Amino acid sequence: MTNKLMTFERKIMRKMSGPTRTDDGYWGIKINQEINNILKRQNIIGFIKKQRLNCLGHVQRMAEDNILQKIKRWKPVSKSPIGRPKTRWEDGVLEGMKSINLRNWKKIAQNRDLWKKVLEQARTLYRL
Repeated sequence: MTNKLMTFERKIMRKMSGPTRTDDGYWGIKINQEINNILKRQNIIGFIKKQRLNCLGHVQRMAEDNILQKIKRWKPVSKSPIGRPKTRWEDGVLEGMKSINLRNWKKIAQNRDLWKKVLEQARTLYRL
């Protein structure tokens, strides 16, 4: 999925930035390296990961009787389908936290100032 998003982002940036003129007078599309130079290594994947962390901290600070907290803790009682279980939203966020070596995130998320520091660490990691 990340590869598809990166491809889509580069495609949109090519359309927005327009063609480039080469030294010999011909027109051509921008190559990936030129697109990366325009974006300055900021990409959609890093932005999404940071926003997920931001949302997770917000939901974690909510009251226990809040509907979002109930949905987050909910476990279905029905029989699960055959095959590999579907990836949950929280699983993707927790995998992103492994890259910044964050442990005991539930306690850190309760303190907004500490959580902002975690988000800044994620911002530098994802080059945002």
